[in-house]
Amino acid sequence: ENVSLLFKLYCLTVMTLVAATYTVALRYTRTVETELYFSTTAVCITEVIKLFLSVGILAKETGSLARLITSLKENVLGSPKELLKLSVPSLAYALQNNMTFVALSNLDAAVYQVTYQLKIPCTALCTVLMLSRSLSKLQWFSVFMLCGGVTLVQWKPAQATKVQVEQNPWLGFGAIAVAVLCSGFAGVYFEKVLKSSDTSLWVRNIQMYLSGIVVTLFSVYMSEGAQVLEKGFFYGYTYYVWFVIFLASVGGLYTSVVVKYTDNIMKGFSAAAAIVLSTIASVILFGLQITVTFLLGALLVCISIYLYGLPRQDTTKIQPSETKSSKERLVTV
Repeated sequence: ENVSLLFKLYCLTVMTLVAATYTVALRYTRTVETELYFSTTAVCITEVIKLFLSVGILAKETGSLARLITSLKENVLGSPKELLKLSVPSLAYALQNNMTFVALSNLDAAVYQVTYQLKIPCTALCTVLMLSRSLSKLQWFSVFMLCGGVTLVQWKPAQATKVQVEQNPWLGFGAIAVAVLCSGFAGVYFEKVLKSSDTSLWVRNIQMYLSGIVVTLFSVYMSEGAQVLEKGFFYGYTYYVWFVIFLASVGGLYTSVVVKYTDNIMKGFSAAAAIVLSTIASVILFGLQITVTFLLGALLVCISIYLYGLPRQDTTKIQPSETKSSKERLVTV
């Protein structure tokens, strides 16, 4: 299926704007509002909303309630293997989130910030190995440039603190390595599932969000179960919190569209552009100070996006694995 460049650019632009707005709104709810909500319950509600939105879009796609029910029976209730297949990225993302907390607890903020950006080249590597694609030297250069640019954009000077926290750097580096691998693997795995069959994108979303709800409910129980039972599942929810959840839901759906019609690497570039936009918005709304490192990082992000987007062979489709072995692809890179 050929997708026009204009449509791809439209998808990436919308995703960038939604992600930037979500980041700003999230910052507002966590810093301006006095009563904090449980983040794990918000993630769970987000999965539920994405599930209902996907069902609604699938209903419009099928055209009738009878066809919708038939599709759900065949692809969801009648396909436990497919549900199990889509539970893999959900579990990988859950492991990634937990490992990032472990890494943050055992690494300095600056070290964490730099090492976590390795998820960008890791995603590119997973794309080459898992989807039988090849990237040019210029594309690899732009990927690592993006990695450095995002690091500089998010860079904050280390602040001295009187509280000495005992840290285990080896545990922190191990956790960040697992998080980086999970991030790259989960995204590319979902892309491979999407593009390896003619199954509707929204059916795939429903399959993944069902397992996502189970995983996030377990996360609520494990991390904040006692507090949720004491204060309530929707404790601290305001109109702004619901707005953040809505943005996260729409952003999640749009991410799947972007992955379907472009690829995970382009998703990473879009996310980087969103970081730059949200930081600029934070300057206007919250008085955040622009630094030289931010300007340099933003410049690197913009240049890397331009370099990666130069005319090239289409890499958004899965190529037959027989054409080139993984070893040969890595050698050519």
